[in-house]
Amino acid sequence: MEENHKPKISASDHLANERTFLAWIRTAIALMGFGFVVVKFSLFVRQLSLVVTGHPVIAARGFSGLIGMGMVAIGALTALIGYLRYQRIEKQLLSQTFYPKSKLLLVLTIGIIMSSLLLLYYLLPNL
Repeated sequence: MEENHKPKISASDHLANERTFLAWIRTAIALMGFGFVVVKFSLFVRQLSLVVTGHPVIAARGFSGLIGMGMVAIGALTALIGYLRYQRIEKQLLSQTFYPKSKLLLVLTIGIIMSSLLLLYYLLPNL
């Protein structure tokens, strides 16, 4: 008589899954916060130039707003990916199977790298 040797799933596995989800949420909040700061700083510079010079500065490259909104969108995507991964892993833990997947992580990583390159392209001429 053969015994099924599936690994036992314990409470610590579920708690680890929750901690990982919370790490995703913290990352999402950081990305959205950074995007918010980029957008608000751009607006602050425009308002400051209006007060100081009497007319708003029209930058040759006004991408700050777009970059900031992109970072907020990537932050929202990060939260969604974190939740979907949490749910998938929770189901796998309950069924005592685990199959790691990384396609969504690849998409998110590419998005963050592209945003970083866009920020670098935008900031380098200002040095």
